[in-house]
Amino acid sequence: MRPDAILETCLYVDDLAAASRFYGQVLGLQRIATDPERHVFFRCGPAVLLLFRPEQTARPGAEVNGAPIPTHGAHGPGHAALRVAPDSRDRWRTHLADQGVELESEVDWPGGGWSLYFRDPAGNSLELATGALWGVDG
Repeated sequence: MRPDAILETCLYVDDLAAASRFYGQVLGLQRIATDPERHVFFRCGPAVLLLFRPEQTARPGAEVNGAPIPTHGAHGPGHAALRVAPDSRDRWRTHLADQGVELESEVDWPGGGWSLYFRDPAGNSLELATGALWGVDG
């Protein structure tokens, strides 16, 4: 038995409004759910990116249909990599610069593929990478 894909991944942010603007406007993700005190969720291809305020998810008591949601959370910056088209590097560089987002690093991987690294407003490390990095292009 093994999972066949990542369904959702999560980052923690201190300002949901700033995160919502960044992920919606800068990265162009579709917002699919919002709780202004707790979270904002985005569709990213076939998966979902969850952005939580950690002080809210660390508190017990959340339930869905009577079933408790386990507490969780993290402190400090996290990391997520988003897959992009192999021929989109220059367009992403230009787009991020136009949005005032500073590139932190750019890596050409020995096994193939490339990555652009930058930060979201909460300080999380984001990576735009081609699937060749992990052999999953196409």
